[in-house]
Amino acid sequence: MADDPTNVAVPLQQYLETAYRPDRDWIAGEVRERHVGEQSHASVQGFLTQIFRNRGIEWQIRAFPEQRVQTSKEHFLIADLCVVSRTVPLEPVVRTAPLLCVEILSREDKMSEIQLRVDDYLQMGATAVWVIDPRRRDAHLARAGRTMERHWEKLIVPGTPIVITLAEMFSELDELEGAKG
Repeated sequence: MADDPTNVAVPLQQYLETAYRPDRDWIAGEVRERHVGEQSHASVQGFLTQIFRNRGIEWQIRAFPEQRVQTSKEHFLIADLCVVSRTVPLEPVVRTAPLLCVEILSREDKMSEIQLRVDDYLQMGATAVWVIDPRRRDAHLARAGRTMERHWEKLIVPGTPIVITLAEMFSELDELEGAKG
């Protein structure tokens, strides 16, 4: 990856003080671009953000799209969506274990790279990680100490009232894609 022009060595303080467009991960001193920009990705991200914000008080949560999450001393990841308990104080960079981190797959994403992100979130103490594939209309739930499980009907965050049905989540995307035909 050292030859990859999209990955650049940057000191941590410079990374924290820089506003990247779109924001980027910082891993062991290297700024790394993420795959973003697809309409299917944006549709799912927007739907989830709206649902979580609409139910924020009921579910006692706060949702942050494109949130920097410090998973370890050497890793700062940009979660597509990060959900924390309402009792957690606001932080510019999330350092308190989130209830949920969501990764929405783009065409260029490789599952091996996504698995590394999932592992990072779980090692920092996240309750759950959702990996959503808009093209295949399926999703995976990851929890500490368990293998990632494929889900076809709904996603949950264990120990919370959070439940999202995949049919509801993908309905707008289905409508958008139907309009193309």
